[in-house]
Amino acid sequence: MSFDRSIKIAPSILASDFANFGAECAAVEAQGADWIHVDVMDGHFVPNITFGAATCAAIRPHIKGVMDVHLMISPVDAYIKDFAKAGADIITAHVEATPHIHRTLQAIRASGAKAGVALNPGTPASAVAELLDLTDLVCVMTVNPGFGGQKFIDMSDKIKTLRAMIGDRPIHIEIDGGVDPTTAPIVAGAGADVLVAGSAVFRGGSVSDPAPYGTNIRAIREAAAGVYV
Repeated sequence: MSFDRSIKIAPSILASDFANFGAECAAVEAQGADWIHVDVMDGHFVPNITFGAATCAAIRPHIKGVMDVHLMISPVDAYIKDFAKAGADIITAHVEATPHIHRTLQAIRASGAKAGVALNPGTPASAVAELLDLTDLVCVMTVNPGFGGQKFIDMSDKIKTLRAMIGDRPIHIEIDGGVDPTTAPIVAGAGADVLVAGSAVFRGGSVSDPAPYGTNIRAIREAAAGVYV
């Protein structure tokens, strides 16, 4: 998995047809998705329950590119090996979810996956200042985690701060929450390069009619690419 800062669209399967995960992953990839984003929620760290490592293992054969697994769970460390074994290319843990995030990032890298760290809207960029040399991706939440379809919270200042902190390190800035063609330019203009989008990608399409997925992905990408710094 080579590093580049081009805009990447990562559809969240949280907004897809739960009865058709494998086919949905293949369909959005065929329509131009760069990564597949998997939102894992435990009903404890966030007020919702989604799916776990077994689901990741089941969809992995249907994903040709990057499987980006976002762990909204606490505790985290005990489950890292399971998600790595399931085929996660990137495993992201929340800085708020563990008292020892440094150890967690070390464990993710030791598992063979790339290590991501996520920040809730109320958590400042400074929370990852001492973690960047262990980090491959910083995920900035632009909603409070737990549910899809929420209203976008503008985190432009945080993204700009992170971009300056990262400098020339090979670290992605990912945005998760409320991304669509209207908000994509805001976050891309601030320095984000990976845009997670759920309903904005899957709206209007289906496995049997995937063309709207491609239309939606192109709209987000073009809106972001026009301002990306």
